[in-house]
Amino acid sequence: MSYVEEVYQNLEKKHPAEPEFLEAAKRILDSLDPIVSANEDLYRKNALLERFVEPERIISFRVPWTDDKGVNHINLGYRVQFNSAIGPYKGGLRFHPSVNQSILKFLGMEQILKNSLTGLPIGGGKGGSDFDPHGKSDAEVMRFCQSFMSELFKYIGKDTDVPAGDIGVGGREVGYLYGQYKRLSGLYEGVLTGKGLSFGGSLARTEATGYGLVYITDEMVRGVGKQLKGSTVVVSGSGNVAQYAVKKAEELGAKVVTVSDSSGYIYDPNGINFDVLCRIKQVERARIKVYADRVPGSVYHEGEKPWGEKCDIALPCATQNEINGADAAKLIANGCWCVAEGANMPSDADAIDAYEKARVDSGFLFMPAKAANAGGVAVSALEMSQNSERLSWTFEEVDNKLHDIMINIYRNVSTTAEKYGHKGDFVTGANIAGFEKVADAMLMQGMV
Repeated sequence: MSYVEEVYQNLEKKHPAEPEFLEAAKRILDSLDPIVSANEDLYRKNALLERFVEPERIISFRVPWTDDKGVNHINLGYRVQFNSAIGPYKGGLRFHPSVNQSILKFLGMEQILKNSLTGLPIGGGKGGSDFDPHGKSDAEVMRFCQSFMSELFKYIGKDTDVPAGDIGVGGREVGYLYGQYKRLSGLYEGVLTGKGLSFGGSLARTEATGYGLVYITDEMVRGVGKQLKGSTVVVSGSGNVAQYAVKKAEELGAKVVTVSDSSGYIYDPNGINFDVLCRIKQVERARIKVYADRVPGSVYHEGEKPWGEKCDIALPCATQNEINGADAAKLIANGCWCVAEGANMPSDADAIDAYEKARVDSGFLFMPAKAANAGGVAVSALEMSQNSERLSWTFEEVDNKLHDIMINIYRNVSTTAEKYGHKGDFVTGANIAGFEKVADAMLMQGMV
């Protein structure tokens, strides 16, 4: 039995009730086999994989809060401090009914590798609560955030653990969380990222994930002698990531023909109008179907996803597992030759298997989320740097740094895949490139 298989079997025995974590761990461990096989004696001696797959610390707590009617509620709060080998724990807080320890461990393990790929000194963590902010008043959200932070503040700090936003945690929630942290700690420090510009936030943070996605996609297609300019792109989602992916792709000469939300998708053969999209979603907060009423020639498809549209490149920017095996097969059959993930893990296991088969058969390009959407956490780390220096960089300075980071991620992923005999396999390349740096740091720091 290989070391990788042995470690995974032990994980299954220890955590049988954590299916999401086990699935993620198996895929990551399997992809690390080339580097583990090359260093098996060293890694075994230092129990490296056993330490890598187990969080350094998991904090769980109850979160009591009172709604506007005076009714008391209890939610669960978590922080998974997974790995600090290369820097303070860094990763978002998610407020959603689906949140549990298994999902946060799965996201935290992915975050270790994503953060490592940025080249910046940040470790991996994740946290959140099963609280649902949807439909709650501002006052209810504030009371919940204050209660949540009243426990979490004991375990975080600018050099210890720096949370950020994620699903259900936007600028409003980050503001309330930061206010309570400041009140309890008496410190004005960069302990949360994604803050408002008036109290330490970074310019270009809003655009970072969408822009970064397009920057790495552009570099990836150039790597095989193709161009983003002139290509047809389908984008899913219509939130922050999707909006700025549309903007940057169109600036670089691509034609983006779709956006979507949970109700359906828009197809615009002339290219999505960014200004109209932003007005609908940022100002009016309306459903995407309104776009079809305002832009002649566009068509709304109720209850459908855009993966049946003919395209060159697909940028899934909506949600987890939004592309299944059948969707991936449709994309490939319709001429799509490149997928880069803007959302966190939007392709399920069957879809990834379909991409891999197409890669082997015809050179299909696939850049996984841990590399493709790392622009968000990269600019969060740049926000930490600005906070430490008590400076605020210009939009252009941050954007240029982001561009360089995404180019370097692509080159690191590509060269690492080739180095270990998996040329063009960016899943393996991303996992090994991220792991290599973390493993080296863990070995040098001893059995801790």
